[in-house]
Amino acid sequence: MKYYKISSVLLIVFVFTIGFKPVEVEHKKTIKTPKNVILLIGDGMGLTQVSSSFYFGNESSSFERFKQIGFIKTSSQSHLITDSAAGATAFSAGIKTYNGAIGVDQDALAVPLITHKAAQAKVVTGVISTSSITHATPASFFAHVKSRNMQEEIAAQLPGSEIDFFAGAGNDFFFKRKDKLDLGALFSENGFIVDTVSLQKPQNFNLDKKYGYLLAPKHMPKMSEGRGDFLSQATRLGVEYLSQNNQGFFLMVEGSQIDWGGHANDSEYIVEEVKDFSKVIGEVLDFAEKDGNTLVIVTADHETGGYTLASENGDYNKIKGSFSTGGHSATLIPVFAYGPGSESFQGIYENHAIYHKIIQLTNWGK
Repeated sequence: MKYYKISSVLLIVFVFTIGFKPVEVEHKKTIKTPKNVILLIGDGMGLTQVSSSFYFGNESSSFERFKQIGFIKTSSQSHLITDSAAGATAFSAGIKTYNGAIGVDQDALAVPLITHKAAQAKVVTGVISTSSITHATPASFFAHVKSRNMQEEIAAQLPGSEIDFFAGAGNDFFFKRKDKLDLGALFSENGFIVDTVSLQKPQNFNLDKKYGYLLAPKHMPKMSEGRGDFLSQATRLGVEYLSQNNQGFFLMVEGSQIDWGGHANDSEYIVEEVKDFSKVIGEVLDFAEKDGNTLVIVTADHETGGYTLASENGDYNKIKGSFSTGGHSATLIPVFAYGPGSESFQGIYENHAIYHKIIQLTNWGK
């Protein structure tokens, strides 16, 4: 009797095992489409530059607010170590191109930019930089030239571009030109109101107008030279204006001079520029958290200086910056993302994938 009971139990288990298959429930994760995208580029900002924001100064680093983190490989089409032009064109056009190229492919042919794709979707766009607005990174979001050194040619393309808001430096390339071209008239013809004095907000931002700020001859001052709140203020103005558009906006913000501190092997220069950039990131994240429809991406085109935070004279309680080069390095670059679709930026991938991830998430230009 005992044996019979045990066998019955086994038989029942066997019947259930072969007779019934578990129902497989497919869980498809829905990724929300972001309405707005803010891309912040710390030029020359590698992992050590990011790390400096945790060790210097009294304010907490905005980088620790991110949960979605990845890395990009940055080699260009022509070189293992990229320059800012090819690096930014990877972000703006989704291609690998040669060092020095601005918005063109390896054959120096113009390619569609993310700002063009956004405009096709009736999305407004902006670029902000602490360098000249004609410098490699910002230029890659509105211009097409075979060489980054063609700054007057780059400047001439801005008035007729699809950019709706810009702020930075570079007055000389617009108003003290060798060819005597009157870009002021071109700006007016294309609906721009350009301020060359201050970041003064107009009485009322009007989406029927475009706005530009050119506040220095070549580039903005260093933080240590009194640049002050320029990058934060410009970003706030840009977001306030662009966010009036019901279809959304794309904004690129560059902390340009992190790179210049690396080239100069000047650790204090880097630290102050990263602190300023971290402040802007924090303000952008505050906006994105409140808005709920904004994807924020923070990354860099490359690392500069082979920067290291090492002990000072063997004292493990004292940190100083040291360098291995006066140029760029080939190290992987971190990518931080927040907001709708931010999980798409995890992992390790090529730099031009950032463009394709944004396009896929937003469906701009499709």
